[in-house]
Amino acid sequence: WGFSGISTFAHLPHVRCLSHPETAYDIGIIGAPFDTAVSYRPGARFGPRAIRAGSARQTSFRGFNPRAGINPYTSWASIIDCGDIPITPFDNVLALRQMSEAYVELGDRPARSESRASSNAYHHKAKLLTLGGDHSIALPALRALKEVYKQPIAVVHFDAHLDTWHPAKYPSSWIDPEDESTPSFFNHGSMFWLAAKEGLIANTSSVHAGLRTRISGDDDADWVDDTQQGWKRILTDDIDDIGTRGIIDSIMQRVGTEYPVYLSIDIDVIDPGLAPGTGTPEPGGWTTRELIRILRGIEGLNVVGADVVEVSPAYDGSAETTAVAAAQVAYEVLTNMVKRGLTEEGKTAAASVGEVARDEL
Repeated sequence: WGFSGISTFAHLPHVRCLSHPETAYDIGIIGAPFDTAVSYRPGARFGPRAIRAGSARQTSFRGFNPRAGINPYTSWASIIDCGDIPITPFDNVLALRQMSEAYVELGDRPARSESRASSNAYHHKAKLLTLGGDHSIALPALRALKEVYKQPIAVVHFDAHLDTWHPAKYPSSWIDPEDESTPSFFNHGSMFWLAAKEGLIANTSSVHAGLRTRISGDDDADWVDDTQQGWKRILTDDIDDIGTRGIIDSIMQRVGTEYPVYLSIDIDVIDPGLAPGTGTPEPGGWTTRELIRILRGIEGLNVVGADVVEVSPAYDGSAETTAVAAAQVAYEVLTNMVKRGLTEEGKTAAASVGEVARDEL
């Protein structure tokens, strides 16, 4: 029952993956309870716990997704809850190191299904879905993916905010804006700027979706900087003109179906009337239904890692509205990842049949 048992995500088996390096899995759910890089309301360190609780009604025996035609919890993928990364709340430099090393260690493991389907490239490497935590956790995740895949990663970023701001846009007379080693440069509004500087992001294949925040100064210089970093911007209001199908098409045309993608979802892309439990709320966002519809429409992306971040349960209501929404978003992401694996199996099988037919000819 949803109300019984230990609180793991969707009642999945729990293994402390970092303490048990022999553990093999296809998709690991990992918590990143970190929020000391926020610019407004803290509390997202409790996000992983809240999202797990919000997933209580998800189970493998009632997990079939009619939209996708699969149950992500009983298909090819071994999905486990890996627990949380141990992260200090006292030192962001150390915290960043802890997260970076954890992601490299967890992301570089061979997938459990590799030996069974060695011809399926999507099955070769384990995937991680992170429950945040504030959005800065995307930086160490991208560092690990760049190391694992030996190339920059495309990012599909759902958020009310750009998160590509130069750190000096958070002004302080105590910092040198040219010194990129400044610890305070690591924050939840600048992590993609840092990632671009480090060459982690594919700067012609990445996209923001759901933007509606105010920007700095008296002009659109923030957008100019964002464009120079190689991003395409889809605004919240665009959905009124082109609908969810238009948003889906814009993302797929930009990113394609083959390039490795990191899917990063800030829960504040949803309107705070529907997801109030977040650190930087912005009125006028998409509905939960609209976001889920868009996620379902981009199932063709080659997602190699993902996160759901900025759930801050102290600002949620007693109905756990934000946490439940985040858990559903995570379920949709898992469904897409598992379906991608099945799609690749179909391609492999079709290729094999084609080879046999050619041999017969």
